[in-house]
Amino acid sequence: MRAYRGIQRSVRDKAITLKRLADILPKLKKQKKDIVFTNGCFDLLHYGHAKYLEIAKSKGDILIVGVNSDSSVRIIKGDKRPIIGERDRLNLIASLESVDFAVIFNQPTPLEIIKKIRPDIIIKGADWAEDKIVGGNFVKSYGGRVLTIKLVKGLSTTNLIKKIVKAS
Repeated sequence: MRAYRGIQRSVRDKAITLKRLADILPKLKKQKKDIVFTNGCFDLLHYGHAKYLEIAKSKGDILIVGVNSDSSVRIIKGDKRPIIGERDRLNLIASLESVDFAVIFNQPTPLEIIKKIRPDIIIKGADWAEDKIVGGNFVKSYGGRVLTIKLVKGLSTTNLIKKIVKAS
């Protein structure tokens, strides 16, 4: 297993399946790497997302990002979403320097993936109350931490879509 900091890795190395991630995680945990997990739809990537992920990465050694599948986005956001397909969203997230691994999950919440990953830290935006963060109690049950990150004011995918619709 090669070191992760300072090594350029391709999107193909970073956009992986949960099965592949499950093979990699024991090696990282054996190396005492702090595993950070966050998730989202990331439908139209904007600076707020990039900043959020950069801060999330700074909280540990390895940042894993769960990306909602198209079907789970439709459940959460409605039939008109996502705008961008899951493969493109996954690859775009994986292309960011701050992201070590990105994985698609099909459920409306990331609880199942959190239970498989067992991250040291779970992070969500500060728009979430800590006690409402899915998987937070599970992560705390084995000594992990739950953190929130202040979001970039005024930036959201929903606002971006409204602007685009208004401009067309």
